[in-house]
Amino acid sequence: MSANTAAAEKTSETAAERSAARVGEVFAQGLIGAAGKDADLVVAELDAIVNELLGKVPAFEQTLSSASISAEQKTQLLDKVLGGKISPVLLNFLKVLVEHGRGEALRSVQRAAHDLLDTLHRRVRVQVTTATVLDEASAQKLVEPLRRMTGGEPVLERSVDPKLIGGVVFRIGDTVFDGSVATQLERMRTQLLNRSVHEIQSGRDRFSPPEGN
Repeated sequence: MSANTAAAEKTSETAAERSAARVGEVFAQGLIGAAGKDADLVVAELDAIVNELLGKVPAFEQTLSSASISAEQKTQLLDKVLGGKISPVLLNFLKVLVEHGRGEALRSVQRAAHDLLDTLHRRVRVQVTTATVLDEASAQKLVEPLRRMTGGEPVLERSVDPKLIGGVVFRIGDTVFDGSVATQLERMRTQLLNRSVHEIQSGRDRFSPPEGN
Protein backbone atom coordinates (compact mmCIF):
# COMPACT_ATOMS: atom_id res chain seq x y z
CA MET A 1 0.00 0.00 0.00
CA SER A 2 1.42 3.40 -0.97
CA ALA A 3 1.75 6.30 1.46
CA ASN A 4 -0.80 8.28 -0.59
CA THR A 5 -3.31 5.41 -0.46
CA ALA A 6 -2.84 5.02 3.30
CA ALA A 7 -3.29 8.75 3.83
CA ALA A 8 -6.43 8.76 1.66
CA GLU A 9 -7.91 5.86 3.62
CA LYS A 10 -7.13 7.59 6.90
CA THR A 11 -8.80 10.78 5.68
CA SER A 12 -11.80 8.79 4.45
CA GLU A 13 -12.16 7.03 7.81
CA THR A 14 -11.98 10.32 9.65
CA ALA A 15 -14.66 11.82 7.39
CA ALA A 16 -16.84 8.75 7.92
CA GLU A 17 -16.43 9.05 11.68
CA ARG A 18 -17.38 12.72 11.57
CA SER A 19 -20.44 11.93 9.48
CA ALA A 20 -21.51 9.16 11.89
CA ALA A 21 -21.07 11.52 14.83
CA ARG A 22 -23.28 14.16 13.18
CA VAL A 23 -26.00 11.61 12.46
CA GLY A 24 -25.78 10.40 16.06
CA GLU A 25 -26.17 13.95 17.38
CA VAL A 26 -29.25 14.67 15.27
CA PHE A 27 -31.07 11.50 16.30
CA ALA A 28 -29.93 11.75 19.93
CA GLN A 29 -31.47 15.22 20.16
CA GLY A 30 -34.73 13.76 18.89
CA LEU A 31 -34.60 10.94 21.43
CA ILE A 32 -33.83 13.21 24.39
CA GLY A 33 -36.57 15.61 23.31
CA ALA A 34 -39.14 12.83 22.98
CA ALA A 35 -38.16 11.26 26.31
CA GLY A 36 -38.49 14.53 28.26
CA LYS A 37 -38.17 14.02 32.01
CA ASP A 38 -37.58 10.29 31.45
CA ALA A 39 -34.46 10.92 29.33
CA ASP A 40 -32.07 9.29 31.82
CA LEU A 41 -34.17 6.13 31.99
CA VAL A 42 -34.58 5.94 28.22
CA VAL A 43 -30.83 6.38 27.63
CA ALA A 44 -30.18 3.66 30.22
CA GLU A 45 -32.44 1.37 28.15
CA LEU A 46 -30.49 2.33 25.04
CA ASP A 47 -27.27 1.44 26.90
CA ALA A 48 -28.64 -2.00 27.66
CA ILE A 49 -29.55 -2.58 24.01
CA VAL A 50 -26.18 -1.42 22.67
CA ASN A 51 -23.98 -2.97 25.36
CA GLU A 52 -25.86 -6.21 25.86
CA LEU A 53 -27.99 -7.06 22.83
CA LEU A 54 -25.75 -5.75 20.06
CA GLY A 55 -22.66 -7.09 21.79
CA LYS A 56 -24.04 -10.59 22.32
CA VAL A 57 -26.14 -10.93 19.15
CA PRO A 58 -24.16 -9.43 16.23
CA ALA A 59 -26.78 -10.70 13.78
CA PHE A 60 -29.33 -8.29 15.29
CA GLU A 61 -27.11 -5.28 14.60
CA GLN A 62 -26.28 -6.58 11.13
CA THR A 63 -29.99 -6.89 10.34
CA LEU A 64 -30.77 -3.34 11.48
CA SER A 65 -27.83 -2.02 9.45
CA SER A 66 -28.44 -4.03 6.28
CA ALA A 67 -29.51 -2.12 3.18
CA SER A 68 -30.96 -5.31 1.68
CA ILE A 69 -33.58 -5.72 4.41
CA SER A 70 -36.65 -3.49 4.23
CA ALA A 71 -37.61 -1.01 6.93
CA GLU A 72 -40.87 -2.91 7.41
CA GLN A 73 -39.01 -6.13 8.16
CA LYS A 74 -36.76 -4.28 10.59
CA THR A 75 -39.67 -2.72 12.48
CA GLN A 76 -41.30 -6.14 12.72
CA LEU A 77 -38.06 -7.50 14.17
CA LEU A 78 -37.95 -4.67 16.71
CA ASP A 79 -41.52 -5.41 17.80
CA LYS A 80 -40.72 -9.11 18.13
CA VAL A 81 -37.45 -8.71 20.05
CA LEU A 82 -38.07 -5.57 22.10
CA GLY A 83 -41.84 -5.05 22.19
CA GLY A 84 -43.06 -4.85 25.80
CA LYS A 85 -39.46 -4.96 27.11
CA ILE A 86 -38.51 -1.31 26.62
CA SER A 87 -40.37 1.98 26.87
CA PRO A 88 -42.69 2.90 23.97
CA VAL A 89 -40.63 6.07 23.46
CA LEU A 90 -37.45 4.13 22.76
CA LEU A 91 -39.20 1.49 20.67
CA ASN A 92 -40.81 4.16 18.49
CA PHE A 93 -37.45 5.91 18.21
CA LEU A 94 -35.74 2.73 17.02
CA LYS A 95 -38.44 2.31 14.40
CA VAL A 96 -37.91 5.87 13.17
CA LEU A 97 -34.17 5.20 13.04
CA VAL A 98 -34.51 2.15 10.78
CA GLU A 99 -37.22 3.80 8.67
CA HIS A 100 -34.63 6.50 7.89
CA GLY A 101 -32.11 3.83 6.97
CA ARG A 102 -29.90 4.63 9.96
CA GLY A 103 -29.92 1.35 11.85
CA GLU A 104 -26.12 1.37 11.86
CA ALA A 105 -26.08 4.61 13.89
CA LEU A 106 -27.19 3.14 17.22
CA ARG A 107 -23.75 3.34 18.80
CA SER A 108 -23.26 6.92 17.59
CA VAL A 109 -26.68 7.83 18.98
CA GLN A 110 -25.74 6.29 22.33
CA ARG A 111 -22.53 8.33 22.59
CA ALA A 112 -24.26 11.56 21.55
CA ALA A 113 -27.15 10.94 23.96
CA HIS A 114 -24.72 10.67 26.86
CA ASP A 115 -23.02 13.89 25.80
CA LEU A 116 -26.39 15.66 25.73
CA LEU A 117 -27.34 14.32 29.17
CA ASP A 118 -23.99 15.45 30.54
CA THR A 119 -24.70 18.94 29.22
CA LEU A 120 -28.22 18.97 30.65
CA HIS A 121 -27.01 17.84 34.07
CA ARG A 122 -23.83 19.97 33.91
CA ARG A 123 -21.69 16.85 34.19
CA VAL A 124 -18.08 17.01 33.08
CA ARG A 125 -16.29 13.86 31.97
CA VAL A 126 -12.75 13.84 33.36
CA GLN A 127 -10.33 11.13 32.24
CA VAL A 128 -7.98 10.52 35.15
CA THR A 129 -4.79 8.55 34.49
CA THR A 130 -2.61 7.52 37.42
CA ALA A 131 0.54 5.45 37.86
CA THR A 132 -1.31 2.97 40.11
CA VAL A 133 -4.96 2.12 40.68
CA LEU A 134 -6.79 5.12 42.15
CA ASP A 135 -8.76 4.03 45.22
CA GLU A 136 -12.18 5.47 45.96
CA ALA A 137 -11.01 7.66 48.84
CA SER A 138 -8.32 9.27 46.69
CA ALA A 139 -10.77 9.71 43.82
CA GLN A 140 -13.20 11.56 46.07
CA LYS A 141 -10.46 13.99 47.09
CA LEU A 142 -10.14 14.99 43.43
CA VAL A 143 -13.82 15.74 42.95
CA GLU A 144 -14.08 19.05 44.82
CA PRO A 145 -11.07 20.80 43.19
CA LEU A 146 -12.24 19.54 39.80
CA ARG A 147 -15.73 20.84 40.55
CA ARG A 148 -14.29 24.27 41.29
CA MET A 149 -12.11 24.20 38.19
CA THR A 150 -14.79 23.06 35.73
CA GLY A 151 -17.90 24.65 37.26
CA GLY A 152 -19.74 21.36 36.71
CA GLU A 153 -20.13 17.96 38.33
CA PRO A 154 -17.03 15.84 37.55
CA VAL A 155 -17.51 12.26 36.41
CA LEU A 156 -14.19 10.47 36.78
CA GLU A 157 -13.17 7.90 34.17
CA ARG A 158 -10.11 6.19 35.64
CA SER A 159 -7.21 4.42 33.92
CA VAL A 160 -3.69 3.34 34.85
CA ASP A 161 -0.37 4.10 33.12
CA PRO A 162 2.69 2.82 35.07
CA LYS A 163 4.96 4.99 32.91
CA LEU A 164 3.74 8.08 34.77
CA ILE A 165 6.04 7.09 37.67
CA GLY A 166 3.64 8.89 40.00
CA GLY A 167 1.12 11.68 40.09
CA VAL A 168 -1.94 12.12 37.93
CA VAL A 169 -2.94 13.33 34.47
CA PHE A 170 -6.38 14.83 33.81
CA ARG A 171 -8.02 15.09 30.41
CA ILE A 172 -11.15 17.19 29.96
CA GLY A 173 -12.32 17.17 26.37
CA ASP A 174 -9.29 18.05 24.27
CA THR A 175 -7.40 19.67 27.14
CA VAL A 176 -4.79 17.77 29.14
CA PHE A 177 -3.75 18.86 32.64
CA ASP A 178 -0.56 17.00 33.47
CA GLY A 179 0.41 16.82 37.12
CA SER A 180 2.52 13.67 36.91
CA VAL A 181 5.88 13.28 38.60
CA ALA A 182 7.42 12.43 35.23
CA THR A 183 6.29 15.76 33.83
CA GLN A 184 7.52 17.59 36.91
CA LEU A 185 10.93 15.91 36.57
CA GLU A 186 11.12 16.86 32.91
CA ARG A 187 10.13 20.44 33.74
CA MET A 188 12.83 20.55 36.43
CA ARG A 189 15.40 19.16 34.00
CA THR A 190 14.48 21.81 31.44
CA GLN A 191 14.68 24.57 34.05
CA LEU A 192 18.14 23.40 35.17
CA LEU A 193 19.31 23.20 31.57
CA ASN A 194 18.03 26.69 30.82
CA ARG A 195 19.67 28.01 33.98
CA SER A 196 23.00 26.44 32.99
CA VAL A 197 22.79 27.94 29.50
CA HIS A 198 22.01 31.33 31.03
CA GLU A 199 24.95 31.11 33.44
CA ILE A 200 27.32 30.07 30.65
CA GLN A 201 26.12 32.96 28.51
CA SER A 202 26.49 35.37 31.44
CA GLY A 203 30.06 34.15 31.97
CA ARG A 204 30.89 34.70 28.34
CA ASP A 205 29.49 38.22 28.47
CA ARG A 206 31.39 38.97 31.67
CA PHE A 207 34.75 37.89 30.29
CA SER A 208 34.30 39.15 26.74
CA PRO A 209 36.57 42.11 25.85
CA PRO A 210 34.81 45.44 25.30
CA GLU A 211 33.92 46.21 21.70
CA GLY A 212 36.61 48.14 19.84
CA ASN A 213 39.47 46.58 21.81
